[in-house]
Amino acid sequence: MGKSTFSDGAGPSQRQLRVGELIRRTMSELLLRGDLHDPDLNALSITVSEVRVSGDLRIATAYVLPLGGDNKTAAIEALKRNKGEIRRAVSKGLTIKHSPEIRFLIDETFDKMDETKRLLASDHVAQDLKPDTPQDPDTE
Repeated sequence: MGKSTFSDGAGPSQRQLRVGELIRRTMSELLLRGDLHDPDLNALSITVSEVRVSGDLRIATAYVLPLGGDNKTAAIEALKRNKGEIRRAVSKGLTIKHSPEIRFLIDETFDKMDETKRLLASDHVAQDLKPDTPQDPDTE
């Protein structure tokens, strides 16, 4: 019986993870060295935190964040302008049949971590996190 083409929610396969990490490393090195022919992109310091690859390895979504979190829209626009050049450079390091289409999104993980820290530090949550103090049996 053939394998189902629909995801069963088990998460990405080892191959997807391996290809995604290879793309992430290649993109990071490319951006670090400034090998692209766009001075606007080379002026930005961009972190590639994660690359998720679709099941058929044809679409790769790169989660990026400029240093300091500034100029997010400018960074995404510069990456989109150079999508073809980035795809060509990434495909040289891959040994798969098709070079994946690369899409760029802002990585919001750091914003979510800050929001979680803020919530945990609030008085309303802090009271629930305090250890229970034993009560005096005579006061009941």
